[in-house]
Parts: sequence; structure tokens; C-alpha cells
Amino acid sequence: MFTGIIEALGTLRKIDRKGNDIRLTVASGKLDLADVKLGDSIATNGVCLTVVERLADGYVADISAETVALTGFSHYQVGQKVNLEKAVTATTRLGGHMVSGHVDGIAKVEHCAYRGKALEFWLSAPTTLSRYIAHKGSITIDGVSLTVNEVDGSRFRLTIVPHTAGETTLVELKVGDNVNIEVDLIARYLERLMQPETEHAKPSSGVTMELLAKSGFLR
Repeated sequence: MFTGIIEALGTLRKIDRKGNDIRLTVASGKLDLADVKLGDSIATNGVCLTVVERLADGYVADISAETVALTGFSHYQVGQKVNLEKAVTATTRLGGHMVSGHVDGIAKVEHCAYRGKALEFWLSAPTTLSRYIAHKGSITIDGVSLTVNEVDGSRFRLTIVPHTAGETTLVELKVGDNVNIEVDLIARYLERLMQPETEHAKPSSGVTMELLAKSGFLR
């Protein structure tokens, strides 16, 4: 689990493509790896990656074909900057929102311009994800926790304050660029909970509300 508050900018040092999978080597920049061990998770441009090798100044991670297909890793290049965040701990400040690191898809930058000192973006999301994007709700862009300021169908507007722009890769985005997006985690669970129960969705244990009532547990 992550918060979407970026800790450092990393650099893609090596991209080994093995069929549809990728083995990625990341130079971690100022990210403190002292407490990172094999098997730990680091969000890399919003994608939760498992550390399979620790380096003196970085880490190595494997990316499955499914993750490659859903994210921007299919077109990333050596030397590209990426946003980094280590997984949260029990004492971490939750400065952003609950981020799983499981990217839902890719959005495209349609407009970017400065409004005062802030950087404003309009992005278009896949229509299948647009229902999860709400005015003043949270969304993760390349691992950065952001607030949605306006929604127009599958398009949405973001305003990036100077500090966030300067500490992340967002300042480098331009019209036509693709970004990894993760919609709000709670919205996905709420949608699932509100779906009508079907035969396939009934509890496999056979425990139902009717059975609980007959057994005297619900009175």
C-alpha cells in the first residue's frame, strides 16, 4: 500500500525485454534504500514492483506481461525519469490517499498550461474507468496522488501546485503523453458491493442471510 506522495525521482537504467515480460533496473536517486530488502515493494511511476535484487544505488524488478499491457512500461526508454515511493509503514503519514499500486489503465494528456504558478492538465481516461473519476475525488497519475478538479465525461482536469510539479515527473508532461492511472480504491469496492447478487456471486461457504436468521444469529 502507498500514499501517492512521491519520495524521489529515479532513472530507468536498464530495460531487459524477455518475450512480453520486462526485467527493469532502476537507479533510485535520493530514495533511501537502507530499510529495503528483497521482496519489498516500491511504486515505480505508480506501479507496485517487487524488489528482486538490491543494488548499491538502485534495485531490479520484474514486470509481467499483464502489467506491461496496462501501463506505460511498454514504451518507456532507458534514461527516463520515474516517480518512486516505498510502501507505507504503520508510522507513515498518509499525506495522499490509499494507493494500491495496481494501475487500472492509461490516460492521455490533452491540454497542459500554467494558470498562475500552478500547472493545469486536462486528460482523457478510458471510458471504462471514467465512472470512477469524481469531482474533488482522488486519482493517481504516474504514482502521484492528486485531486480531480473538474470532470467532463471521460475527461478530467488536474491542477498541480509548484512543489508537486518540481518533485515529480509531472512537470515534463506534454500534450499527447500517456500516463499510468489508478482510480480510487474505495470507489471500486463500493461498485462491487452495490452489484446485485447473482448465483455466481453467492458465498461459496453456503452461509446466507436467510440461514443466519433461521439459526438465530440475526435477531
